[in-house]
Amino acid sequence: MRLCGWLPYSWVLRLGPPLGRLYALLVPRRREIARINIDLCFPEKEAAWRKELLRRQFDNLGIAFLEVPFAWWAPRSRCEDRPGGFGRIHGLEHLEAAIARGRGVLLLSAHFNSPELSGRLLGRQVPFVALYRKSNNPVMERVVYQARGQLLEQVERRDVRGLLRALKAGKVVWYAVDQNSSRREAVFVDFFGTPASTNAATAKLARMTGAAVVPFHAVRRADGSGYDLHLEPAWEDFPSGDLEADTLRVNRLVEKWVRQTPEQYLWIHRRFRTRPNRSDPKIYPVK
Repeated sequence: MRLCGWLPYSWVLRLGPPLGRLYALLVPRRREIARINIDLCFPEKEAAWRKELLRRQFDNLGIAFLEVPFAWWAPRSRCEDRPGGFGRIHGLEHLEAAIARGRGVLLLSAHFNSPELSGRLLGRQVPFVALYRKSNNPVMERVVYQARGQLLEQVERRDVRGLLRALKAGKVVWYAVDQNSSRREAVFVDFFGTPASTNAATAKLARMTGAAVVPFHAVRRADGSGYDLHLEPAWEDFPSGDLEADTLRVNRLVEKWVRQTPEQYLWIHRRFRTRPNRSDPKIYPVK
């Protein structure tokens, strides 16, 4: 992984697509999950369009695999300091205005490619705390924690007290809530027209702490010259007091981003795994 971190970024773009296609061949279950998700979210599109999106998402996934060590270990001369602006930040004034309120900021994001690289690019400008999921593998946990720790502060996603402390201290906390949640934590609201088990933490945390919610979305440029990082104005009238409406607002935001660059979204996740009723038919294969 460290050796991959020293690859020129042009090599990352060149080697990534074959790696992603190999992954699709070796792990057909994930390919099937991605196909089901794309078919479910874009029923109005022609079959050929959806098939092409499936191929392109694995090309992008392969690039994202190689962007992880690049984000962790590439020297600044190959990343931030590259000529032409490798990571262009749009709307930084929105985040700065939210920070100035002094009540913490929820940097609302989603699972696109690549959170590691976009996190490094933003973190060089604005220090922030990232929520993360602890790895079951102790070796990988140590590698990941140390690599990310060079760039940002981390809080394990189940450490609610640590999260609240960070927000109450006025810090910026990055997190994404666009993956399937357990039935106990979920609010069922539409995602691309299908009820999805969605974590309602955005509204709950904003209500508990008074933190501002600033949407953050990173897009890999089509010409391979780097990333555009978009920060949007802090949400007004949020939370509204209607938990379901607030959670739906989060999903609508993610939908908007997905429609802009669907090939860069993480389609291999079982987004609709938990159904509204236990008796509802399963969307994904059991195995």
